[in-house]
Amino acid sequence: MDLERAHAPAAPSALHRWASRETTGGALLIAAAAIALVWANSPWREAYDTLLHTQAGPAAWHLDLDLEHWAADGLLAIFFFTVGLELKREIVVGSLRDPRRAAVPVIAAVGGMLVPAAVYTAVVVAAGDTGARSGWAIPTATDIAFALAVLAIFGRGLPVAIRTFLLTLAVVDDLLAIVVIAVFYTDTVSVGYLALSLVVVAAFAALARSAFVHPWLLAPLALVAWGLMHASGVHATIAGVLLGLAVPARPLNGEPEDRAHRYERAVRPWSAVVALPLFAFFSAGVTLVGGSEGGSPLAQAVVPAVVLGLVVGKVTGILGAVALVTRSSGLRLPQGIGLRDLLPVGLLAGIGFTVSLLITELSFEDETTAAGAKVAVLAGTVLSATGAAVLLRWDSRKARAADMNEDGVVDPPQVPIGSPADRD
Repeated sequence: MDLERAHAPAAPSALHRWASRETTGGALLIAAAAIALVWANSPWREAYDTLLHTQAGPAAWHLDLDLEHWAADGLLAIFFFTVGLELKREIVVGSLRDPRRAAVPVIAAVGGMLVPAAVYTAVVVAAGDTGARSGWAIPTATDIAFALAVLAIFGRGLPVAIRTFLLTLAVVDDLLAIVVIAVFYTDTVSVGYLALSLVVVAAFAALARSAFVHPWLLAPLALVAWGLMHASGVHATIAGVLLGLAVPARPLNGEPEDRAHRYERAVRPWSAVVALPLFAFFSAGVTLVGGSEGGSPLAQAVVPAVVLGLVVGKVTGILGAVALVTRSSGLRLPQGIGLRDLLPVGLLAGIGFTVSLLITELSFEDETTAAGAKVAVLAGTVLSATGAAVLLRWDSRKARAADMNEDGVVDPPQVPIGSPADRD
């Protein structure tokens, strides 16, 4: 009996459709972060701090973590699982399948990481705060959910190709951020636990390709892989990415669609509506009132470093990398996209938020420096999102040339974002 077919998903409910919308996740992220920030600076801020440090979980398995760490290590693994699924589909059947087609957004992603890191480092070194250099990766990340939500709201009428370009760039950006977390933010590694985790991931991959697979069989393996990865010392969210990459992205056993797409559709609402908002709630609550032994968080050198990295570094890195590669080689932007479209795209990529907050928590032990970096992530995200919204509306009102990417070939008709033809 084919259990996969026997448990085929029913038509999505109204709640599922609402939770799956790009705008829903972005709105909930903003709301959760705002509630945390207000609570952390209210007369009841001690209750918020108590909540953050409330411990839960089995001590025998070294999982007696406080709620703040459960959000960063556990809930974010769900988000990174969807990133792994998305990345797998992009590599197998999407825009990353064709190296020539993928080259420009991949190069843009690299430029959008290197320049913000350089801007951040230059600012903290110039300020004489060399101890803050460990946070160099904070402004390199892009929040896929938040960025796509802003594009969906303010980019209506622009070509869908812009969303595809942004999605490819953001997925590569997150992949590089995952590599950075694994390499630069892992102090000690237990090879035994890591090897066991990889063995469980391999078992998950084998089962995910089986005709008899069922979510109730996959879920326990995923939890074991996550727990072993956590015990190894490597950040537990890496397990989420590996599990996502293990799911096949082509239809198997005569199924109408691939399992990576089906699992992503099932898990993404939980990621957008539960995991990411709760992570934002537990991470964004920075107390700015009252005294502090390390000084005010706003006075830390990381504040201008992160803000400039996200707002200026991202745009400069992406625009500069694309301009350089398109002028020095035969590579071109996808059809329907011009260099002018990359200005709002660069600002959308400057919406760091989720991954930037995670890297902040991994970068600093000093609470004042970490608080300053979190405030900067929130400020940089707001500035980037606001600037992107304004430029997207400006871009959508301007007439588009027949050959936007200047490759000498007239662009084919483009599907507008938000149109009836714009269906996933």
